[in-house]
Parts: sequence; C-alpha cells; structure tokens
Amino acid sequence: MKLSADQTGDRGLPMPLWLQGALETAQAAIISALVVLAPIIAVWATAGFQDGAVDFLARLAGQSWLLVHGVPLELIAVGPDAANSGSGLLTLFPLGLTMIPFLLAWRAGRRLARASYTDQLWQALLGSWLVYSAFGAATGFICRTPDVAINPWHAMFIPLIPYALGMVIGARREAGSWSRLIGVDAVDWISRTSQHSRWAGSYLASAATAGFVAVLSALALAALLLAVNLFIHWNLVVAVYEALDAGAVGGAALTVAQLGFLPNLVVFALAWSSGSGFAMGLGSQAGPLGTAVGPLPSIPVLAAIPSGSLDYAFVALIVPVLAGVLAGWWFLREGENHFDEWLAIKVRARWFTATVSTLVLGVLCGLAAGLLTAGLAWLARGSAGIGRLTDIGPDPFWTGVWVAAEVGAGVVIGYAAGPWLEREQAAKEADAELVR
Repeated sequence: MKLSADQTGDRGLPMPLWLQGALETAQAAIISALVVLAPIIAVWATAGFQDGAVDFLARLAGQSWLLVHGVPLELIAVGPDAANSGSGLLTLFPLGLTMIPFLLAWRAGRRLARASYTDQLWQALLGSWLVYSAFGAATGFICRTPDVAINPWHAMFIPLIPYALGMVIGARREAGSWSRLIGVDAVDWISRTSQHSRWAGSYLASAATAGFVAVLSALALAALLLAVNLFIHWNLVVAVYEALDAGAVGGAALTVAQLGFLPNLVVFALAWSSGSGFAMGLGSQAGPLGTAVGPLPSIPVLAAIPSGSLDYAFVALIVPVLAGVLAGWWFLREGENHFDEWLAIKVRARWFTATVSTLVLGVLCGLAAGLLTAGLAWLARGSAGIGRLTDIGPDPFWTGVWVAAEVGAGVVIGYAAGPWLEREQAAKEADAELVR
C-alpha cells in the first residue's frame, strides 16, 4: 500500500495518517447525521411536529443518530403523580439504517488502507476512532432532555461498534490480505503447524462457512416469505396508512422508518418460520402454530402479522431445513471433509464412517448456524421503551436452538443427497452435449 496523490498537501508533503483518519471520520459522521436529519426536516416543514423549535429538532436528530448506531435511550414518562411516572429503555434500533454508517466506514477504511503502508494503518484507525467517539459523546451530551436520558459512556463507545467493524472490513477488502494490512502473515503461521492441525482447521472452517451459507439462504427465504405475507395483507397495511392520514411527506417519512426496520423484520420472519416465533409485547407470541398479541401501535407493517390459528402454517418450518439442504450440498461441492477421510482410514466399514461423518457435519453446521442466528436475533430484538412493548422480537436462545436443529437436519439431507444431485446434473449436461 502506498500514498495516493490526493493524500498530499500543497507542498507535496504526505498528510499524517491520524489526521486523514480524523477527516474521513468527520466526513462520515456528518453525512450520516444529514441522512437522519433530512426526513425530520421534511416532516417539520409540513408542520408535522407540535414543537417546531430548532433546538427540539436538533436534539431529536441527535437522538435518532444515536439510536441508529445502537445506543439505548432511556425514555422518561412524567405523569401528574408518581403512579403515572416511569421510565424504560428504547433499544429497538433499525438495522437497515445502521448500514449507513457501516457503509460510510467501509468506504473510509478502503481509502485509509490505500494510503497506509504496512504496519501503519493503526495510526489512521486510532485517529478516526477517537473522532467518532468524540462525536458520539458530544451528541449524547447535547441531546439529553428531561424526557430522554442518554448514558455518556454508551454514546461514546457503542457507535464505534458498527463504524469500526465497517472500517476494518473495508480496509481488509482493499489490502487483500491481513499480512499487507497489519503485517501478520497468516499463511506462514499456518504452514508451521502440523498437517493434522491444518486439516482440522480447514474442516472446521468449511463447516462454519456452510453454517453461514445456511443462514444466508434462510434469510433469503424468510425475506421472500415476508414479501408474500405483505402482499397477502396489503389491504390491511393500506387501511392503517389511510387511518393515520399523515399526508405525503409524513407517509414517506413513515415508510422510510419502516424500511429501516426491514432487516429486523426479516429476522422476525426467520424466527417465525423456525417455529420459535417472536414477541410483540410482554406475554405475547407470534408463530406458525398461532398468534396471540395484544393491541399494537398504528404502524402499517404491523397490520400484516398473521393472527389467530393458521392452517398449514407449519409448512413454513421447511424454510430452515431447505437452507440446511443447500448448505449441505455446498459443503459437498466446496468443503473439505477431512474428518470423513480420517475416519475412513481408522474404520473400514464405509457404511458406518459415512453415517457418522455426515451426522457430525450436520451437528457442526447446525451449531454454527444456530450461533449466528442467535446473534442476529439478539441484534434485531429490543424494547420500544415504556409500556407493554418492552419485549419485541425473537428470543435469541430458542431461535438459535430451533434453527440449529432444523439446519443440522437439512445439512444431513443435502450432504447425503448431494452425490445423486451431482449425477443428475452431470446427466443433464451430457444430454445437452449430445443434442448439440
């Protein structure tokens, strides 16, 4: 990596990396703040807020910026007496809007990696992360109100999580390898380990990758299921829009906010299809075997939640299983099953070794998929603040357990049926060659 022309000053001297990192981060922070501020200004311009003061809008934008980064906000309700007062944490943040600072950080990470020499990227990262922490801390300090309390430590460090992750991924993408990025040659380190360690590592890495493929496939199928459900209940969604009568700008702002929560809803749909379901308030449960929820806020997309006893909804349980089948087939084509090879050397009964290695593969891939799904469920769920809506989203533990079991079963099926699928594909290709 080397300095490019736009990282030099008027006298041809290179800009210090820490300063360039600070400037890149300041730019990303300002852009993300403007993106959050734009819909708020649009609603304000149409008299959508009872309080139209500039300081109110600025604090609301800052609070929204912090929430987009995952910072919990403590909502304080002050009633006429102590019995009607209370507080609660707003922790349900839109994963879709969180991608904005992540992508800005990804771009900044690529630019900083392009400008850094090996072993020097830490200087740029240090400068950028200090600026982003300062930006978050200042926003949290300024945007506190009697109704919204913000922990200054949360405001300082939590925004760094999506931003730092985006910078590291972007820098790694630009550098092409960790050795060019931080000076650590992973290939050389692996070459000094034993052959059995390398085989075990590649096998576990392939199993983990197959679990990742399963989760991606399950999310894609869950997104399709969500789209079909919205299409079926579109009349209910439109009815809520009409009842709100928010106008063109207000309706557009509401739609943008719902799109920001679209990744959360996809994770909800995955939990629903797995059988574990998700909650929409304390004591509620929405799942394929039945839905029992209380009164919900007037948010259009919530009108599409299937309610009551659902006929044939259990068919949705096939979604994680089908994702596991695809992952098992992927492992057969791309993975390295060194455990099966080692077991075949130790035991000559092929029917036994093939069965055991396939079952172990299903367990490992299911475990990887379950852990990843549990993490996604934890990110997607949260609290809406005060009232019964303090429990929204899937339970991470049970969602991970259900997905792990279903994906594991699917991996066993896909890996076992993979050779037959390969033969079918080869036969079709041979027939196509004969026709030509």
